[in-house]
Amino acid sequence: MSRLVIVSNRVQIPTEKAPRAGGLAVALGAGLKPGTLWFGWSGKRGTGGRSPSLHEAQGVTYATVDMTDKEYHEFYVGFSNGALWPLFHYRLDFLDFFRHEYEGYRGVNAYFAGALLPLLNDDDLVWVHDYQLIPAGLEMRKLGSRHRIGFFLHIPFVPPELLDALPCGAELLKSLCAYDVVGFHTEDHRHAFLACVSGLLGVVPDEDGSFVYEDRRVRTLSDPIGIDAEEFAATAARSARGAEVRRIRESLFSRALAIGADRLDYSKGLPNRFRAFDQLLHRFPEHRGKISMLQVAARSREDVDRYQQLRRTLDRLVGDINGRYSEFDWIPIRYMTRALSRKSLAGFYRVARVGLVTPLRDGMNLVAKEYVAAQSSADPGVLILSRFAGAADQLREALIVNPFDADEVAEAINQALTMELPERKERWQALRETVWAGTPALFTDTFLDVLRP
Repeated sequence: MSRLVIVSNRVQIPTEKAPRAGGLAVALGAGLKPGTLWFGWSGKRGTGGRSPSLHEAQGVTYATVDMTDKEYHEFYVGFSNGALWPLFHYRLDFLDFFRHEYEGYRGVNAYFAGALLPLLNDDDLVWVHDYQLIPAGLEMRKLGSRHRIGFFLHIPFVPPELLDALPCGAELLKSLCAYDVVGFHTEDHRHAFLACVSGLLGVVPDEDGSFVYEDRRVRTLSDPIGIDAEEFAATAARSARGAEVRRIRESLFSRALAIGADRLDYSKGLPNRFRAFDQLLHRFPEHRGKISMLQVAARSREDVDRYQQLRRTLDRLVGDINGRYSEFDWIPIRYMTRALSRKSLAGFYRVARVGLVTPLRDGMNLVAKEYVAAQSSADPGVLILSRFAGAADQLREALIVNPFDADEVAEAINQALTMELPERKERWQALRETVWAGTPALFTDTFLDVLRP
């Protein structure tokens, strides 16, 4: 059987002490099988090491390369997160395009392709992940690769009107056409990609979503990623008996807990979420002193100006809301910007009456699935989920909201807090069936079944 080769921007070796950050690393890590090769950036910069370093762990080979400071700033801080991230999250007002950063982005993709190719066997299946590496497949083709190469985008795709705003949008679209298979989490994202292929490249897809571009047939699919729900549920049950959960229970004094856990990113809608909680306390004063909101917002991309501005905005909002409503023995919002372990979060999810997952735009959002998995069947909490998260396509029994409407989100929190136990159980049971069915192995197998020749 062909070996699977995963290519992603960042590779974290399991023996590293730092916890894995991000849903991609967690979900792919759960679906790895012995014999896999995982290739990507080491996280180190400034050293200029150009040859891959190889590490073995649990039967998986990890191959990592370093970047220079210049590559990091042009490829990662600049084009990836200054242009592509805001574009694919529908934030043209945040899009900063500089041609030298785009050239640096293409250069790193060419560097990755050149470092990876000597490690490959002739029959390997290559699976490239996410927006940082859109041109990697094309760069491999330029070097003579005849492998089956697939690409998966873990964030939303945009319709032609938005992609066309990026000066190199059509060029990146052509790069995606160098892959044999292109995958997305939802049908909406897949249809947006096909609309771009038709509208910007003039290629009409077949009814099954495949098309031919420059003599290559490109297949597309939607393949929602999942979690190991059984493992996460067991972790949550164990953690709920631990010291950290006991501390948070004692600090609540029998009050309800609403929880949000996100990277500190403008796509997550954190200012909107805080304003919605403000509206809850304003419009439904009966909840004052009876609910606390815990928002974990782990800092990320701190060298990007937009994220520094966001942090200042959130600091101000939390201060304003707490100053307006706090009592001597109660603070409405508990806000922390350091990361918590998955174990700690799992326990906190389990005791939270409300799970707030309200991004302004998201490819999938695995926090929603983790919150469902963490719940107790005897007394489950209620998930409030943005209609613009990919997970909303699957988790229809959540309370689905428009995160731009603070009143609607406030009303959903009130509904969750007043929902009777039988309805909470009914909604959770339906969500549970969906979450337990969508494993990381199923996600991997579904994509590779299409990628295999």
